[in-house]
Amino acid sequence: MAPASSAPPRPLWLLAELTYSCPLQCPYCSNPLSLGGRKPELDTADWLRVLAEARALGAAQLGLSGGEPLLRRDLETIVSRARSLGFYTNLITSGVGLDAERIAALKQAGLDHIQVSFQADEAELNDRLAGSVSFAHKREVARLVKAAGYPMVLNVVMHRLNLDRTREILDMALELGADYVELANTQYYGWALVNRDWLLPSKAQLARAEAVAHAYQARHGERMKVYFVVPDYFEGRPKPCMNGWGRVFLAVAPDGSALPCHAAADLPGLDLPNVREHALDWIWHESPAFNFFRGEAWMQAPCSGCDERAGCFGGCRCQAWLLTGDAAAADPACDKSPDHHLIRAARAAAAARGASLSPLMRNRRNAVALGVAASPGSR
Repeated sequence: MAPASSAPPRPLWLLAELTYSCPLQCPYCSNPLSLGGRKPELDTADWLRVLAEARALGAAQLGLSGGEPLLRRDLETIVSRARSLGFYTNLITSGVGLDAERIAALKQAGLDHIQVSFQADEAELNDRLAGSVSFAHKREVARLVKAAGYPMVLNVVMHRLNLDRTREILDMALELGADYVELANTQYYGWALVNRDWLLPSKAQLARAEAVAHAYQARHGERMKVYFVVPDYFEGRPKPCMNGWGRVFLAVAPDGSALPCHAAADLPGLDLPNVREHALDWIWHESPAFNFFRGEAWMQAPCSGCDERAGCFGGCRCQAWLLTGDAAAADPACDKSPDHHLIRAARAAAAARGASLSPLMRNRRNAVALGVAASPGSR
């Protein structure tokens, strides 16, 4: 598809995926299903150049993610450079590898924000989902983050295996002194799609959990902000993916691939540009990949004639591809889509499954290939 005729808006948010390596093996992991054949990870100099180019483009918020970004020994150097450029920096971490000493080093480097993830509110379920004995360490990290003067921000990925513990999860957050809690329901890409039949909740289960979240919002809203993100599969309308393709969001993968959204690496027909070969200015403004689904020219029915298209931008291109084989199709999460029956069928299949952990596929092959140890002290 030809590049958009009008100049795109500037990116506001840069997600720096610093490494594929991770000490956990969560069944909803966003790591690629296969890491074979990928280029080596960017080195420190590459990342410092990427930060400068992104800031020059207008990016103001920086997410430091992975994998597990704490596995990068140059993390403090990257944070320091980002701070000097004027970024607001957010470390998105499992907490594994974080201790008081490293928190102090990151604070000294200028880190603004730390988000710690949990899998559940109690050790057995948390550790079974994470594929690692990590729950006790996560609790300690949460306390250390609070003690260091950071806002306490907890993230819990929700699904059928932990949604019935929403109340207990929020009680844990209160106990830990959380300022913000994001209950982010699983979106079904990558490993989450592989495990969808065992992760996708029932509609009734989701409604119960959402009601609990709303009750805590009403009761504890002044003390702790609670955000409950409903999965696309149950909303009837797709979310505006990344607020539109190539509009505000720019990700750089560990191998240097520049992505308009997290899952775009697997879309067919996209020749993803790499920051080793192109400047971010060219990537954002000129590359075919970032212009492929900008605007509305790519849309087909029913999106092209829908009066809601300016709000949802046609939904998620990656979800459309994964479910229909056509990245330009209407997102099947939309009940106007002719393929919405695929969502209904997935919900029915999931409802027929038991809530057993045993069938879940792990991303252990990636972890083994990367040589990552599943232990709280891993760095």
